[in-house]
Amino acid sequence: MGKILIRGAKVLGGEPQDVLIDGETIAEVGTGIEAGDAQVIEADGKILLPGLVDLHTHLREPGREDSETVLTGTKAAAVGGYTSVHAMANTFPVADTAGVVEQVWRLGKESGYCDVQPVGAVTVGLEGKKLAELGAMHDSAANVRVFSDDGKCVDDAVIMRRALEYVKAFDGVVAQHAQEPRLTEGAQMNEGVVSAELGLGGWPAVAEESIIARDVLLAEHVGSRVHICHLSTAGSVEIIRWAKSRGIDVTAEVTPHHLLLTDELVRTYNPVYKVNPPLRTERDVMALREALADGTIDIVATDHAPHPHEDKDCEWGAAAMGMVGLETALSVIQHTMVDTGLLTWAQVADRMSVRPAAIGRLAGHGRPVSAGEPANLTLVDSAYRGPVDPAGFASRSRNTPYEGRELPGRVTHTFLRGRATVVDGKLA
Repeated sequence: MGKILIRGAKVLGGEPQDVLIDGETIAEVGTGIEAGDAQVIEADGKILLPGLVDLHTHLREPGREDSETVLTGTKAAAVGGYTSVHAMANTFPVADTAGVVEQVWRLGKESGYCDVQPVGAVTVGLEGKKLAELGAMHDSAANVRVFSDDGKCVDDAVIMRRALEYVKAFDGVVAQHAQEPRLTEGAQMNEGVVSAELGLGGWPAVAEESIIARDVLLAEHVGSRVHICHLSTAGSVEIIRWAKSRGIDVTAEVTPHHLLLTDELVRTYNPVYKVNPPLRTERDVMALREALADGTIDIVATDHAPHPHEDKDCEWGAAAMGMVGLETALSVIQHTMVDTGLLTWAQVADRMSVRPAAIGRLAGHGRPVSAGEPANLTLVDSAYRGPVDPAGFASRSRNTPYEGRELPGRVTHTFLRGRATVVDGKLA
């Protein structure tokens, strides 16, 4: 690879600077850098961030390639500005053995658009009864450090404790999908005024909050790391805030859709708004935004959940839960957090790159935009405004809740170790 000069970019939203990439590495950052034989990209004040890292992505392969593949999912990630994603374990077969996680890892290597770090299942078959091969998955070529039964909750406290004890040996982390199953039987949406009016089964906030409360106490008892997936309630925020005040080693994520959308949208009965955990109230949305701003919630994670047309274009009760999110995440964060003054671009880099890489113990990602660092970079045109058109998505699925909605910001370039994966908003 030759040299690339990004001229006049606002690094982390600061003053315009030039960034020279030489091969896989950032060679120089400053002003007035001579181009020489380098290819020049005129940034014109666009925002330059470290490549985004997603701790929560469903790539569906193996088993549900009708929804997504590692190739199409990593293309979508690159378009969204991501240079690394964590692929969740709820595939078919489940990623609960070294063989399956290595298959996903190798498919990621072959795709070339984005690094793929597999997430291993906590229990065999996601059944919550027996621990999966945690040590073997960690010792494999995939070097798994994050384990989750996401899509299902590890609801047995003894199994959860054993998992926390096991991963502690190699500095792993258990990422919990907090959902008490007996409190959510038949649940279709957030339990509240709207569910009562629509006659849909309610999903109470306490089903999430009770599991989080239990698990932070288990993590404290064991002295291990626990990560809470897709926080959705104001009460969950308070529990995480309390746990951190006690010094418990807990981290938490929020999705873009839980920062923007509310349960009022379910009045349309459009299954595109059906998601797990469900869309909550405006009060919850505001609490989540404040918690992301003050650092109580550590990161933004997409929970990118692609589904084929037939699984979403049906009656509400029969529809699958989930939304695609990789290609719109940064725009939603600009809309809800940056344009509202809650986060600076430097803080966006922290929540969407630095901290997720740290939680996943990823080398080479979430690094400063400075000389000597890997050239994993994202260039964003923050002045752009335009409607979301899923017809142009790189993802194989189109189940976005933002179709036709005008959102700010557009990723113009993504660089994976100095190689452009996206140029002028298109896959390279």
